[in-house]
Amino acid sequence: MELETRELRYFVAVAEELHFGRAAHRLGIAQPPLSRAIRLIERRIGVTLLERTSREVSLTPAGEVLLTEARAALNTVAAAVRHTQRAAEATPRLVLALKPGGDSDLLRPLLKGYAATAGAVRVDLVFSTGERAAMVRDGRADLALLHRPQNDLSGLDSEDLHTEEQVVVLPQGHPLATRTTVAMADLRGEPQPRWPEARPGVTGHPVTDTDQLLQLIQLGRMVAVLPGSVRDRLPPGTVSRPIEDAGPVTLVIAWRRASTSRQVAGFVRAATSATHAPHQGCAS
Repeated sequence: MELETRELRYFVAVAEELHFGRAAHRLGIAQPPLSRAIRLIERRIGVTLLERTSREVSLTPAGEVLLTEARAALNTVAAAVRHTQRAAEATPRLVLALKPGGDSDLLRPLLKGYAATAGAVRVDLVFSTGERAAMVRDGRADLALLHRPQNDLSGLDSEDLHTEEQVVVLPQGHPLATRTTVAMADLRGEPQPRWPEARPGVTGHPVTDTDQLLQLIQLGRMVAVLPGSVRDRLPPGTVSRPIEDAGPVTLVIAWRRASTSRQVAGFVRAATSATHAPHQGCAS
């Protein structure tokens, strides 16, 4: 039994909001037809997707599966449209999504290396703190610089570019600043940032860029675990200390798993070559 993209959008809205009124407002439709549409979907596929009570709406196990699959399907449709539109452009180009200050100072050599390759096209940069992976999935970007394990790489292929240890950045007068190393347990209870791309359940003070975060640390409002390369641009009044048990963070170049773009493949090859990363396979 096939479902229309409109029906998938309706279901995703309800599944994400877990509230029919909010989902209807998000979709720009009235609540009664939305409720009818969800009931029709359940009848057509023969399973219960949502548990409804007078107080709450929750997903069934089947609903959880459909939410994952529906998101992927809608992203694929959106990507197909955007890639088709891009194919009609007179000048070919690639769109690279990245986080401000999140390139470990590798962006310049990466772009220079790609520009020197045969068949290189224009590369447009799009900056985002919370939607880089989503932009690649739905076709708004061809590639993204992401961090593992912090970012969700589901539905994407990736190549490692640079791995570094993590440090904690502290206000200069913080008690932990007197130590030579810090453990993650030492940071328990400390106010920490929450990025827009944070996984569900992560709490903390919302931040949108590294400069904002460093200023908050400078003011003594929080501490933060960051890649070690941040040490080269710490403002006065802040210090960094190695974290003995935080594990490394890896900068990766990521692209849609279904991509067959030669330009994307060329960029990935140039990126891994320019950053001297181990080769692990590339877009075809």
